[in-house]
Amino acid sequence: MAKNMTEDAVRDLARDILGLADSDIAKAGVGQLTTFNQLGFPGVPDKPDGWYLPKNKSEVAVVIETKATRVELKQPQVDEVLKNVRIMQAQYEKVIGVLYNGEDVRVFKGEEEIKAPDELQSIGYYLGLYTVDSIDKERIYQLTAKINNGLHFEFGIKNLYHRMIFTACALVAERYDANLKGLKGRKYATFHQTVMDVLDDALGPSYRKNAKVGILIDEYKIIHMNTTDNQQALDDFIDWVVEISECINSNEWRGEDVMGIFFNEFNRYKKKSESGQVFTPEHITDFMYKILEVNKDDRVLDATCGSGGFLVKAMSNMIREAGGMDTDKAKDIKAHQLYGIEFDREIYALACANMLLHKDGKTNLEQMDARTEAACDWMKKQGITKVLMNPPYENKYGCMTIVENVLDSVPAHTMCAFILPDKKLEKASKAQMKRILKNHRLRKVIKLPEDLFFNVGVTTSIFVFETGIGQNGEEFFACYMEEDGLATVKNKGRHDVHGKWADIEAHWVDVMKKQSGDDTCQWVNPAEHLSYQMPQKPFEIFEEDFRKTAMDYLMFRQDIDAKAFGEKLLDIAMYSSRVSADDESVTLTMRKGSDGDGED
Repeated sequence: MAKNMTEDAVRDLARDILGLADSDIAKAGVGQLTTFNQLGFPGVPDKPDGWYLPKNKSEVAVVIETKATRVELKQPQVDEVLKNVRIMQAQYEKVIGVLYNGEDVRVFKGEEEIKAPDELQSIGYYLGLYTVDSIDKERIYQLTAKINNGLHFEFGIKNLYHRMIFTACALVAERYDANLKGLKGRKYATFHQTVMDVLDDALGPSYRKNAKVGILIDEYKIIHMNTTDNQQALDDFIDWVVEISECINSNEWRGEDVMGIFFNEFNRYKKKSESGQVFTPEHITDFMYKILEVNKDDRVLDATCGSGGFLVKAMSNMIREAGGMDTDKAKDIKAHQLYGIEFDREIYALACANMLLHKDGKTNLEQMDARTEAACDWMKKQGITKVLMNPPYENKYGCMTIVENVLDSVPAHTMCAFILPDKKLEKASKAQMKRILKNHRLRKVIKLPEDLFFNVGVTTSIFVFETGIGQNGEEFFACYMEEDGLATVKNKGRHDVHGKWADIEAHWVDVMKKQSGDDTCQWVNPAEHLSYQMPQKPFEIFEEDFRKTAMDYLMFRQDIDAKAFGEKLLDIAMYSSRVSADDESVTLTMRKGSDGDGED
């Protein structure tokens, strides 16, 4: 962008970027001489720098205020654009104000400033700021549970992943205009073939570029049902799929809103897959994105991507930062900035479906084994800048081999975050950890809530490494997020039912950034430990402890059987005493003499 642009040059640039031109649906343009009066606001002589005025007054209007590049966008400039917003609000309920100087952009929804991309976007982005699709998470949980139960009990699909793939393919087909609603009342064979045809037609050209499409269709083909004669069950399935699909279509989509719910709900029925999969809760994928400070220009890798949770979350956040689904940057993010590896064929198919649901046929997903040299060679070619992963934990699946391969295969100074069992690094072979710490540095560890993976019985931490720089004995920062505020909901797993997570997350993002600010913070010597260290309880001794120890010693010296003595003492106390009681206590009064005839 040229420096020191005049206001006229900035105005012309804004016209070109926004795409302001009169059309059948709106009056749009820029100028120096046109007044609001001429634009249809009687008696208003003020002159806007740019405008978009739809003929339908219920739609969104946009007013643009431009300044020369040398003019900073401060309060006087804000006051100018807000004055014009108020003028437009006389006729339009929904008005967006844009303040632009060729370099910086400030955006106002009505008179409230909102967060928006740093670069000026096309007019469609600003019109979409009033389009908010309210996604009802509770409804998505209900629908997903119904789908799972219907496929299991009405159609007899016993394999969990087959149920997921079947549903995912139907969702992808609907996303690519299959019009499943039109198939209600028709036989299952017609439904099945329609899904196949849509997948073939819409995704066929991608076969040569992306084998993932072929694997998804192949997995769909091999799914078998016990029965397909229940027309009502099929029609219900179609209704549920279409309703879910409608939620995945706006700038308000965030990775966890729909597909996170979808995959988490299905996987609730399986504690752990045969492939060592532990699916990451969506609030933790978002948290890891934030503590690694991932941004819209990063190239993100998950080398054990499972169903694609980290990649979808990264896609969602990066596209949101870029300005939404309709921007050119969004297309670039999908095509060139998300990389995944998954070994298990069925789960790989799910990851492909997850990405395809967001009209993405180019994300770089590969079916390969992250333990192999071939995977290392592939990773080295991608220019990765951030790594977000939750690898399989067991040694038989090569957990630490995968971690080491990833660290060795991405560029130096890449920040890599792995969810691992708390003591995983300490239980790894000394030779392997010596190699890893010779070449890479463990920077931070945050122990996660112990009930986070309540269904698999493992306690975990996030381990953050910086590649290409040895540990050299440097201490690492560690802390403990004891609670995440989520509560267990019957038959639905753990959820933020009390709305606590946002504040908890903000606290821990700040702690991880500043490496201070919480009582659990500690600095750990890597020569001693490679995990967060739970504080030892302070040693305390009480007078009763001293008396017991002294009594035990005296009885030992006298050769008295402590157990027999204790039983006799109890008998005397219980059965040779006067007992009195009231509403609050029971009193034992010992008698003198063992026969109970003595004085009290």
